[in-house]
Amino acid sequence: MINGKILAAELNAAVTKKAHCLEVDHGITCCLAVILVGEDSASQIYVRNKSKQAIKAGIKPIDFKLPEGISELELISVINDLNRDANVHGILVQLPLPKQINSDNIQRFIDPNKDVDGFHPLNVGYLNTGRRNEGFIPCTPLGCITMLKQSLPDMRGKNAVIIGRSNIVGKPMSALLLQEDCTVTIAHSKSEALQAICKTADILVAAVGQPEIVRGSWIKPGATIIDVGINRLTKKNGQTSLVGDVAFEEAKHVAHVKPAAIKDHGNWSKHDEKWAAEQMKIIEEEMQMFEEKNSQSDDESVMI
Repeated sequence: MINGKILAAELNAAVTKKAHCLEVDHGITCCLAVILVGEDSASQIYVRNKSKQAIKAGIKPIDFKLPEGISELELISVINDLNRDANVHGILVQLPLPKQINSDNIQRFIDPNKDVDGFHPLNVGYLNTGRRNEGFIPCTPLGCITMLKQSLPDMRGKNAVIIGRSNIVGKPMSALLLQEDCTVTIAHSKSEALQAICKTADILVAAVGQPEIVRGSWIKPGATIIDVGINRLTKKNGQTSLVGDVAFEEAKHVAHVKPAAIKDHGNWSKHDEKWAAEQMKIIEEEMQMFEEKNSQSDDESVMI
C-alpha cells in the first residue's frame, strides 16, 4: 500500500520550497484565482480547502464569489480580466456552474497558460498528442500517475483498465497510461462483462462514482489499484461514511502496491510559475481525497 498522507506531505514541502525560491530569487508571488458561482455547499468547501492549501504552499489565493444569477457573458468578463492580469498565474473555475452557463464555453475562455485544471481544448490536445510538458494536465490523473510511477517505475506492456470515461479523470488518465506504454482499456456504464474486464488488469483505475462497485473477486492478484472514488453513504442510523469505488476490505487482500519515495518534480513544467500553480493544484485535491478517506479509518495505509 502507498501512504497517501506521506506522499502528499512530501509534495507539499517541495512546492512550498519552490514557491519560496520564486519569491526570494525572482520577486514572483505565485497567485491562484478561484472563481465560485452560487452557493453550492460542496463547492464552498472545495474552494475553502483550495485557499487553505495555497496559503500553506506560499501561494496567494484570490477568491471570487459570484452570484448564482450571473450571466455567462458577465462570467467571461471576469475571466478576461484575470487573463490580462500578469500577477495572476492560475485560474480555476469551480464546477458545477449554474444551468444558464455553458461550462465548456467557460473553459475555452480561460488563458491556456493559466488553465490549472487542464480543461482548455489546447491543453487537452497537448496531452493527447504526447506533448504533456507543454500544457496543464487535470490534477487527479496527474496525481495518480505520479504515485503509480513511484511503485511501478516500468509500466511498459502492463494491462491498464480504467472504469469511467469522464473528461476530468478517465480520458486524461488513459492518455497518461498510453504514454507509459500501457495497453489501455476504458470501461464505462455500457460496457459488458465488467468483472471479466477488470480481472485482466495489472493496473486498475476506478473513477466511476459508484460506491464499492469493484469487489475483491474482480481483481487480479497482485494488481495495482487506483481508487479515485469518494462516495458518501448514509447509514440507517443517519450517520454518514465515505467509501471509494473499490471495496477496500476485500481488495486489500488481493491488490498490492509497493511503497516508494516520491521523486524530484523540479522539471515538470516549462515555466516556474506554471510549475508552482500546477503542483499546488495536485496537492489540494489529493490531500483532500486522502484526508477524507483516512478520517474513516485508523489504518495509516490507503489504497490510492
